[in-house]
Amino acid sequence: MEKKFKIYLSLCLSLFLLFTSLVNSVYADDMYIDAVSAIALDCDSKVVLYEKNAYTTIEIASTTKIITALVAIKCGDLNKKVVVSEKAASIRGSTIGLRKGEEITIKELLYGLMLRSGNDAAIAIAEGVSGSIDEFLKLMNEYALEIGLLNSNFESPHGLDSSNHYSTAYDLALVTTKAKEIKLFNDIVSSKDIDAKDYNFTRSYHNINKILWLLPNATGVKTGYTGKAGKCLVTSVKIQNRDVVIVTLNCTPRWKETEKISEYVKKNYEYKKFINKGEVLEQVNIKNAVDKVEIVSKRDIIIPVKKDQSIEVKIRKPLYEIYAPVHGGEKIGRIDVYANDKLLFTEALVAKNSVEHKNNFRRKFEKIKNFLGIPKSANTL
Repeated sequence: MEKKFKIYLSLCLSLFLLFTSLVNSVYADDMYIDAVSAIALDCDSKVVLYEKNAYTTIEIASTTKIITALVAIKCGDLNKKVVVSEKAASIRGSTIGLRKGEEITIKELLYGLMLRSGNDAAIAIAEGVSGSIDEFLKLMNEYALEIGLLNSNFESPHGLDSSNHYSTAYDLALVTTKAKEIKLFNDIVSSKDIDAKDYNFTRSYHNINKILWLLPNATGVKTGYTGKAGKCLVTSVKIQNRDVVIVTLNCTPRWKETEKISEYVKKNYEYKKFINKGEVLEQVNIKNAVDKVEIVSKRDIIIPVKKDQSIEVKIRKPLYEIYAPVHGGEKIGRIDVYANDKLLFTEALVAKNSVEHKNNFRRKFEKIKNFLGIPKSANTL
């Protein structure tokens, strides 16, 4: 009887903890988002501004085409003309109306891919860049791992439902921040209408992404829908002149919920500069070197912080001895930013200056100075 009671008590406790964790996840920050999975991610710092089930694997439909476009831009010859195959011309779902044997550049296919969500464009891109879909998928999955997409697997360049094709809201946000580093990608996904004669294209393209008309601060990126994935949307917005990516997956009211997350970020966060690029933050002693090394950040550190958060910045010097030579730009130490005692942001710092080995005479002279008690700062040479 006692054993049964303990099992019952343990079960109740487990259910209570599970319920509590679900409540915290769904009602985080007193905002309910009607989506299975969602996230808002600052592009520059990669700070998560809001999330709901953002690390859970899920079907992602045509938002897959973000990484398809990124791999094509990275690996393909955009001016290359692709001969459209039977496979591309006969694919189901949304298309741009490619015909078998038609010739079209990869650059134009990218516009058809992202503005019209063309599944035929996705296949033509894959075959044009890699020779086959299978080879292109290898590129997609290898590149995904390279940029840190640890919970994604791609079985197609278009995202139609298949058994082992998935990602997460966080991974989708991460790949979008990577894609937004490329001007061409931004030019494509922010375009509302493309006239064929202005670009020497075979067709004109109207963007089906309604968020560009609904949100004044929206700059892209991609819609998606399948039976399993439901309605999906990856959006980039400008907030305080900074780029934020918002992802809503399996979200029927995707336009409204994206706007709600955007307003939440605008209301609750402000961007603060903590470190200036090139500002000397610390000096580090270097073993067997003539001088110390000054450590700096390679860029301005600007981070979105909640208005009620207590922020602490810590400059971490290496705990181990560093031996000369050290070259300018070499990683030494890091900056950690804490919000309410939780790590919010971390990044490596680098050496501002280079230092060389002391020569043998200099080393012996330093030993004599130490023996005689002469301060190291004394300039006797």
